[in-house]
Amino acid sequence: MTTATLSPTIVQNFDLFAPKLVDREEYFSWGHRACQGCAEALAIRLMCKALGRDTIITNATGCMEVISSLYPTTAWKLPWIHVAFPNAAAVASGVEAGLAALHRKGKIPDKRVKSVAIGGDGGTMDIGFQSLSGAMERGHDILYVCLDNEAYMNTGIQRSSGTPFLGATTTSPAGKKISGNQVWKKNVMEIMVAHNIPYAATASPSYPIDFMNKVKKARAIKGPAYIHCLVPCPTGWRIPSEKSIQYGRLAYETGVFPIYEVEDGKYRFTLPVPEKRRPVEDYLKGQGRFRHVTPDQVKLIQERVDVEWEALLIKMERSKSYTEIREQLKK
Repeated sequence: MTTATLSPTIVQNFDLFAPKLVDREEYFSWGHRACQGCAEALAIRLMCKALGRDTIITNATGCMEVISSLYPTTAWKLPWIHVAFPNAAAVASGVEAGLAALHRKGKIPDKRVKSVAIGGDGGTMDIGFQSLSGAMERGHDILYVCLDNEAYMNTGIQRSSGTPFLGATTTSPAGKKISGNQVWKKNVMEIMVAHNIPYAATASPSYPIDFMNKVKKARAIKGPAYIHCLVPCPTGWRIPSEKSIQYGRLAYETGVFPIYEVEDGKYRFTLPVPEKRRPVEDYLKGQGRFRHVTPDQVKLIQERVDVEWEALLIKMERSKSYTEIREQLKK
């Protein structure tokens, strides 16, 4: 597979040049049981193309495990391990340690096999958060990818700490007592940055080249890396199946889900920054999980998005890489 960096603006003649830029082999095959329009399945396909063959996947219980491994079939063409909800990062850490031991003993060649863990927002931000934090803090050479569809979708659309404010789920229903989820979404991306890991990024399959570039970069980095990928879910978000990509783009264009990376402590946008962000209402409307939201509540969400966007812009402007800071301290 080529290691060339892909331009996020490539559109023209993509069919002509794509085979030279993207691995044509499918490591996540068709025929799985994902819902129509599932952005998570698309993200897995893109991720595997960017990772390549020398990869071992550890998969926490969740949508991707359920739809891809119904006995006696599998959609995975890479080595794949299904583990429990809480421990994907811990098992991936063990895989990494085992690979290192085999290399030291001369049992495997000096060719890098990457240990990669994946989990949904529930298996990452809630149930699996302890093992994820531990793996990042210990400095394991692994990549963790959170596939965030903003609820426990495969067990019936229950709220998670990834569910957005006022989003309706089966455990945070919109009704007379409450108006959907009552707390703001947990910002796990910034929590991972606070672990001082070499690389962390947000991404979306709605911007496939940007996502694959980040997976390639994270794979090549020595040490822990984290990618938080927003994956619209037609079933849980109550949107038409053909609009998953559109809502992924709206999430960025409105500022609801900024797409950026933090490498060695330095913040950087990886997509063209909107000159003027679209109103949050454009993102909320059409999603059945927000159909109960009032104009005053939309205004409240807009204010929160504006504050968080401005705070991120300050980090973009003022942050420095740890390497740059160390060089300055030497002077």
